[in-house]
Amino acid sequence: MAHVYELTRSFPREERLGLIAQLRRAALSIPSNIAEGAGRSGNRTFAHSIRIAVGSASEGEAQLYLARDPGFGDRREIDEAPAGVQRIRKMLWGLREHYEQME
Repeated sequence: MAHVYELTRSFPREERLGLIAQLRRAALSIPSNIAEGAGRSGNRTFAHSIRIAVGSASEGEAQLYLARDPGFGDRREIDEAPAGVQRIRKMLWGLREHYEQME
């Protein structure tokens, strides 16, 4: 999440309420949903929260691609960031499968 904040610092100021806010919200939503699910009872409920976190990761990835087209941020970092999101999503899917199998 800290990487997203650093990455979006160089975006144009007029994107503060647009793409910057959306990217940061999606990044914040991933650990927030995991924490919320962990605080509830039941493996199936936790697995559902992980699926929501996966959706937030996918949303953030799409927004990174949208930031690339107009040339926002450091081009190399913007180009590399989706791969990091994809790794996170794979880890989340593995975690979700583990908890769904425990039911």
